[in-house]
Amino acid sequence: MSKATLPRRLRLVAVLGTVSATVLTALAVTTTANAADDARAATTFEDNFDGPAGAAVDGAKWVTETGDNVSNHERQYYTNSTSNAALDGRGNLVITARRENPANYQCWYGTCEYTSARLNTSGRFTQTYGHYEARLRMSRGQGMWPAFWMLGNDIGSAGWPQCGEIDIMENVGFEPSQVHGTIHGPGYSGSGGIGAGYSVGGAFADDFHTFAVDWSPDRIVWSVDGNVYQTRTPADLNGNQWVFDKPFFLILNLAVGGYWPGDPDGGTPFPNTLVVDYVRVTDTPEH
Repeated sequence: MSKATLPRRLRLVAVLGTVSATVLTALAVTTTANAADDARAATTFEDNFDGPAGAAVDGAKWVTETGDNVSNHERQYYTNSTSNAALDGRGNLVITARRENPANYQCWYGTCEYTSARLNTSGRFTQTYGHYEARLRMSRGQGMWPAFWMLGNDIGSAGWPQCGEIDIMENVGFEPSQVHGTIHGPGYSGSGGIGAGYSVGGAFADDFHTFAVDWSPDRIVWSVDGNVYQTRTPADLNGNQWVFDKPFFLILNLAVGGYWPGDPDGGTPFPNTLVVDYVRVTDTPEH
């Protein structure tokens, strides 16, 4: 029996209609998936550092610490001055280390030689698990020690390292093309911290890069510019306690000197800056 056949023009319309329906279905599925992703990953903290040049950071989001740091033998005094931490009017926070002592600050080694800034979200924002990232342009030079990191919110009662520490990004000036991601806790702290490094072809100070961790109950994943380079789980701790199961707060700072980076030398430029484009946290890990 012969099969009924549509005229060529009607067949073309029918085919196009089928293709259009397929495309629309695909778009609908993609849109639904994206909406589901957005619903799963809610932004819980964000600072894009918008504001006039010279303005201080948002005090509702950040605490500006003051004092020196004898535990690491750092050389700077952290101030709450906009000379050391201020918006640049172009959507960035600039943390500036200076070779100066305008107020006769006293450090563990005597009269302080440098000033800088250290900001944290303690009492403003804490979170357990999620995706944490910042886009930064690094400082440059021997003795500089920029960091984006987190501490357990119970540091006041538990102390360090029992509170836990997650170093999302650290750089020491004598390694301009490498950053480090590390965890510290009881039995694996200080030089015994557990971590890895990530390198690029040039210096991190040459451009902005995005540094992130994805923190889940049983693992922490580090990435640079979306490239995963390290995963840590309780199995990596040699039987020591996994303390990454409670709220942590964020820290941004630019240290000068210390046990790890060593002191600045004659080639270290001052003022020296850590530029932060944004800090963003969501409630859902991406990896």
